[in-house]
Amino acid sequence: MDTAMQERLEKLVNVYSHRYDIHRDLAVEGGSFPAAAFYFLRDENYLIRRDKVLNAVETHEYVYFYVTEHLDAAALQTQIDITMADGMSRIKPNREHMSSFVTLVILAETIDPEARVLLKKTRFRKYFRLALHGWMEYHIAAMETSTNSFLSNPAGKEARKTLELNFGPKRTKKGE
Repeated sequence: MDTAMQERLEKLVNVYSHRYDIHRDLAVEGGSFPAAAFYFLRDENYLIRRDKVLNAVETHEYVYFYVTEHLDAAALQTQIDITMADGMSRIKPNREHMSSFVTLVILAETIDPEARVLLKKTRFRKYFRLALHGWMEYHIAAMETSTNSFLSNPAGKEARKTLELNFGPKRTKKGE
């Protein structure tokens, strides 16, 4: 990985580090990632005392960072399969589980047109026990550094916005 890509990855990981637990050089079954960020939120409502919980909801997000010089459709499909399998293995549906998100963030020098189509059309959502035990959704966002363009699937708009805010052209306020 060249230094420019390493700097971009470090900047992106730093952005996520404020609310996420960062894991470096994460090895998963079938591959590895230079970094990953995991998020957990639990919200509880009590009745008089803390030991009398009325209800609780949990939200999880598992973000995997992938850096490559060239992204083709086969490599993208492999990364989708790996992150989907690892993310699904981390989700533990129960009556307090509300939602989980598995996100793949890609930094690539170039992206094939076939990979662009695959990235935009990849959609996955799963409901656990008719959504009584929550649901999960798969997000993908990518940045092509050679053209400074940003892509995402429909569910990955927030991850794409994070990329755009940190690596996109700087916008000035009107009148400046």
